[in-house]
Amino acid sequence: MTFTQERVFYCEVKLCSVGYRFLKINAEGKVPVIKLDEKWVSDSDIITQFLEEKYPIPQLVTPPEKATVGLKIFSTFIGFLKSKDPNDETEQALLSELSTFNDYLNENGPFVNRKDISAADLSLGPKLYHLEIA
Repeated sequence: MTFTQERVFYCEVKLCSVGYRFLKINAEGKVPVIKLDEKWVSDSDIITQFLEEKYPIPQLVTPPEKATVGLKIFSTFIGFLKSKDPNDETEQALLSELSTFNDYLNENGPFVNRKDISAADLSLGPKLYHLEIA
């Protein structure tokens, strides 16, 4: 999503067709992946930050006062997934984080930075997708 917003050329690769070659450069097999300074990086947040610095227009920087919006959703989700105790309230904590985020977007949205998409949205998008399919 960040590549598209920054208008950077990229290509999608079907992982099943690259197999060994892909795993040779990216042993964990994570996507997305980008080569930065001769090193392959698969952390979406680092990739977004790099692209924002290299291609500053359109600006995707999340204003500091909005940088924490939705920040706990994924870690709360991971806590919920790892929980073995149905009574430990991790499900309620996750629902609370999602409700807070939803309320924020309803009042301020459609994006974290109101009408402008930002790095926070681009970071949250894939995480919310993982949450949805889990």
